[in-house]
Amino acid sequence: MQAIGYYQSLPADHPEALLDIELPMPVATGFDLLVKVEAIAANPVDYKIRQRRTPVDGKAEILGWDAAGTVVAVGENVTLFAPGDTVYYAGALNRPGANSEFHLVDERLVGRKPSNLSFAEAAALPLTAITAWELLFDRLQLDKPAPQYTQKVVLVSGAAGGVGSILLQLARELTDATLIATASRPQSQQWVRDLGAHYVINHQLPLADELKRIGIKEVSHVISLVDTARYYAEFIEALAPQGKLALIDDPAEALDIRPLKLKSLSLHWELMFTRSLFQTPDQIAQHQLLNQLSTLVEQGKINSTQGELLGKINAANLRRAHQQLESGQTIGKLVLAGF
Repeated sequence: MQAIGYYQSLPADHPEALLDIELPMPVATGFDLLVKVEAIAANPVDYKIRQRRTPVDGKAEILGWDAAGTVVAVGENVTLFAPGDTVYYAGALNRPGANSEFHLVDERLVGRKPSNLSFAEAAALPLTAITAWELLFDRLQLDKPAPQYTQKVVLVSGAAGGVGSILLQLARELTDATLIATASRPQSQQWVRDLGAHYVINHQLPLADELKRIGIKEVSHVISLVDTARYYAEFIEALAPQGKLALIDDPAEALDIRPLKLKSLSLHWELMFTRSLFQTPDQIAQHQLLNQLSTLVEQGKINSTQGELLGKINAANLRRAHQQLESGQTIGKLVLAGF
């Protein structure tokens, strides 16, 4: 089967950073589905692993944790899907990724593809939607009453990217929170407004001044999607007593949690691969939330966050996707479709 992989960690613009290769056809056993991959999306985790993980024993490393396709075979323990079903998923970080013509994935991490989306549109959703869903509801519990606040006011920092693009929609549809999104460029500011932000502020300006400009004294929650260390002190200042700070990025230096104590602030870290990495008893929650998301999409309440369609699934186009992601200037998701 066709696949895209790498044998050594190289800069994204190097012609051997990602290569078109041939691999044996995998076989579904246990809880695995064998999926014919129709479309994939690229995420920052792809280039981070390419930069940090060196392949071993001369085997190619296969990236890619967003896919949509058709089930062609199932393992003996599978009960949720059958051959012919169309699906979408993000998969597991400790298994080969989905940048291949056929891919094995545990059924408990897979949802039914929204019937009203193309494979490309569906592939844009899983990883970021799972991340956003777990942030909002598992980590911050924004769907629960919060008597410690007079009002839930959520600041989403770096909101125009992949996670922010779906998180704003989910929060607007499924919570009663006031949403403040940060974005600096005119096109990204319009993007987050269209996705449901009640207010948009510029993260290139002092946060306190920007909040004052829109008449917000303090926020109950901060969701930091990029550059947490840069804004950390400003987040703490902006948060109300007993507020919550959640993040998904990887600050280069350790965060000092001592300043959180005075206001009894809590810190929440989200990695959507935790359930699959540790085989947690509740990993089927990802199957369930992806199915719930499909229903919301089919009802017209949530839109695909597909940004640019970069063409077919091949090494040249994936190298281009990695370069764009590394620039930090993408809006929405970068998607590739077809081999």
